Amino acid sequence: EITELCSYIYAAESRLLSLIREFDEKGYWAQQGLCSCAHWLNLKCGIGMNAAREKLRVAHALAELPKISERFDKGQLSYSKVRAITRLADATNEDYLLMIADHGTAHHVEKLVSKYRTAKRLQDADIVRAQYNNREMTHYYDHDGCLVIKARLPAEQGALIVKALEMAMDVQFHDN
Repeated sequence: EITELCSYIYAAESRLLSLIREFDEKGYWAQQGLCSCAHWLNLKCGIGMNAAREKLRVAHALAELPKISERFDKGQLSYSKVRAITRLADATNEDYLLMIADHGTAHHVEKLVSKYRTAKRLQDADIVRAQYNNREMTHYYDHDGCLVIKARLPAEQGALIVKALEMAMDVQFHDN
């Protein structure tokens, strides 16, 4: 009974997002003097601003994703999974993301999407260059003589430094 009710809720959420997208595209919220559809959803539906913006993002993304939309319409996908996969779905990977959604929990889907987005960012040459250019390290000796280090480094470089520090601390410990 619970899973059946959840399917109805998912289908209703899909319909709600379709209406929100149409409402936003037609600019009905502006007729009431509000500055965005998210503000209208906040005022009229009691949806928090962050959640309203996210519903709008998902609603607009679904317009370009017919397979995901169809499964959501039928109540076969939860809003949590749809929200996650619409962060990176397009016509080329829609089937693959649906397969992931079918076989994973909402948490699993969200984690995979997050890791994929991180990996894509790290492949972006501009981001990598910015990380390299923004490297910095400061150090000083505290009032009790201990060394205090603060650094901002690309992940690989940071991992090497952490490993070197751990090894140095182990050598110091074993020598005593």
